[in-house]
Amino acid sequence: MADYLETLYPGYGQRLQIDELLYEGHTDQQHLVIFRNALLGRVMALDGVVQTTEADEFIYHEMLAHVPILAHGAVRKVLVIGVGDGGIVREIVRHAGIAEIVAVEIDASVIELCRTHLPLHSAGALDDPRVRLVIADGLDFVATTDERFDVIISDSTDPIGPAASLFSREFYRNCQRCLNADGVLATQNGVPFLQSAELTDTAQRLAGTFTDWGFFHAAVPTYIGGSMSFGWGSNSGKARATELAVVRERFAQSGLRTRYYNAEIHQAAFALPQYFLELIGAAHKVP
Repeated sequence: MADYLETLYPGYGQRLQIDELLYEGHTDQQHLVIFRNALLGRVMALDGVVQTTEADEFIYHEMLAHVPILAHGAVRKVLVIGVGDGGIVREIVRHAGIAEIVAVEIDASVIELCRTHLPLHSAGALDDPRVRLVIADGLDFVATTDERFDVIISDSTDPIGPAASLFSREFYRNCQRCLNADGVLATQNGVPFLQSAELTDTAQRLAGTFTDWGFFHAAVPTYIGGSMSFGWGSNSGKARATELAVVRERFAQSGLRTRYYNAEIHQAAFALPQYFLELIGAAHKVP
């Protein structure tokens, strides 16, 4: 069988056996491959970088969705930038109290190919009547919309190619503008052990934009290099300061059945390794 060699890092990477090739081709934006691996299930890669696998996607999607939603506690409207495989939307629609989800994706082909070849990721969530799909550039959307949101989730790929603008100061400032008073922005922010500049750069940009900002983390096996970081920005410190007992109560009332997320993990995720803190501290030394 052929192998898929990830090319994200020079001189270091992971090799996955392709047991069955399900799709390979170019969309308008990027090169996309979906294949089956005996250990990890179905795998999707874009431009040489593994994006998701059926085996461990639950960690990433549960943390990026449930942490901001349950920290906020009264979410009615959510914006998702980067629909992709639909896993984030799947987790959001599980919250019965959410009335509207605006899901923005620059590459419509990715959505349709993942519906076909990665159906368990979205699990029908994109057909939920609360979901409004918008095919547009995420940066342009937040720059021009008059809508306001309780939570914004940026489920972007790495800051290369079409996703690079979703790590810019302009993007964060426009997200801040689109948030309600106690609203929260949560973002995918890479693996700091191997993507140190990404954490430092994001810290600098968040610090110059939000009243309350920081990071939380989780270890996702597919994303090699240790714990993955998620960015956090808010117009107030209320959501991040939510006490453990309150998160426990909200989680219990939500009726969610999860495989990774729980209230204790929610709280612990904001306790960062020392090397994270040093990289974040470096942001304040950058002129």
